[in-house]
Amino acid sequence: MRPGLVAGAVLSGLALAAALLSLIWLPYAVSAMAIGQRLQPPSAAHWAGTDHFGRDIAALLMAGARTSLAVALVAVGIGMGLGVPFGLAAAARRGSWLDEVIMRGNDLIFAFPSLVIAILITAVFGPSAVNAIIAIGIFNIPVFARVARAGALSLWTLDYVRAAQVAGKGRARISVEHILPNIANLLIVQGTIQFSLGILAEAGLSYVGLGAQPPTPSWGRMLAEAQTMVTLAPHVALFPGLAIVATVLGLNLLGDGLRDALDPRLRGRVA
Repeated sequence: MRPGLVAGAVLSGLALAAALLSLIWLPYAVSAMAIGQRLQPPSAAHWAGTDHFGRDIAALLMAGARTSLAVALVAVGIGMGLGVPFGLAAAARRGSWLDEVIMRGNDLIFAFPSLVIAILITAVFGPSAVNAIIAIGIFNIPVFARVARAGALSLWTLDYVRAAQVAGKGRARISVEHILPNIANLLIVQGTIQFSLGILAEAGLSYVGLGAQPPTPSWGRMLAEAQTMVTLAPHVALFPGLAIVATVLGLNLLGDGLRDALDPRLRGRVA
């Protein structure tokens, strides 16, 4: 049993459970304000206290988990759905104009961080969770393309791939039937890493006002709203900060654990 994998699964599972539970139950409505109970410390009535509007922080954290996980998941799906085919195509045509175009396109996207891309998109379409998803998803495309290409290139020289070519299979079919299943472990591990980075990116974009807009709860916006009240009511910033740290840490531990579990060279070791 790998302690890191277990710890990562537990932390990630707690965040996912909070997000799923928020779909059917919340201790208080996220829009319920009680100005007379503003900035209350944690208590039996409000497990994580209340914010400057008197809203229950625990309810906001649960609903914010839903927003953060959904944005990160869809963004990773976009990056993987587009980046992996590009990477496989580039590896299948290594050294060709197609490979060169794909890889130079990846370099171009890498030249613009997700925050810059988000600012550009927001300037045209306005700030929203959807635009945050698009910005983070675009930045994920070259990441998965490079991972897929690197993994595929190491397989194209192996005997079973050459045998498939001799049997008359085309490069596209070989990529799907033989290459993709054998680099799935790399993509899964990279997916968990990008998922954690997606949560950080969503929090950062919401912090500067480019992510999910009110009244949609967001961990990043909770931190932004709490920055002027840290000395007066530390719990207002403490709990969303801990939620981000715990979730990102859990996903990183999960990714490391999966890497060790899926790597044949490390399967016999105990982390």
